[in-house]
Amino acid sequence: MIEIVLASNNANKAREITDILGSRDAVVLTLPDIGFIGEIEETGETLAENALIKARVVSKKAPSKIIMADDTGLEVDYLAKAPGVYSARFAGPECSYIDNNMKLLKLLKGIKKKDRGAVFRTVVAVIYPDKREELYEGRVSGKIAPKLTGNKGFGYDPLFYPEKSRKTYAQMDIKEKNMISHRMKAVKNAWKGIKAKQGI
Repeated sequence: MIEIVLASNNANKAREITDILGSRDAVVLTLPDIGFIGEIEETGETLAENALIKARVVSKKAPSKIIMADDTGLEVDYLAKAPGVYSARFAGPECSYIDNNMKLLKLLKGIKKKDRGAVFRTVVAVIYPDKREELYEGRVSGKIAPKLTGNKGFGYDPLFYPEKSRKTYAQMDIKEKNMISHRMKAVKNAWKGIKAKQGI
């Protein structure tokens, strides 16, 4: 059984990753499980940098554990790939999910469907007890909806239609979303790397 510490205080994200890793071979620990209290300041200029910042901080608290951290960004074509690394705080410090969504809708007001292309991208950082660091990526292309659609998920889920889907992420249950999502792809790639490292 492999123990993995998820370097996040985001309960929604933890639920998704636990579901993705739902395996008899893995136990996912959260920050409270290892006695980690507080937020980690994400000062990186890329998703990879932020993922590594979080993983490195938590690795110091639990040096004997495998640490996994991720950072995710929504890259909108019309906005020159914004909000990208600033997705979580797009509408400003202490903003809510709805604040971010409403700002995005305002910026895309009147923009035609063909010009509302976007990519959801996740980068996962893994740090092992021997201090080896690895990065894994997952991405999904899609379109930005003209209005909030669906009441499941979190973040920009009510505005993102994955390619070839008639549902936004927010219209999918967690199992359905985790079959196609950007986070699933990144976490699955990381899990393959972890298993290879552990000889499983």
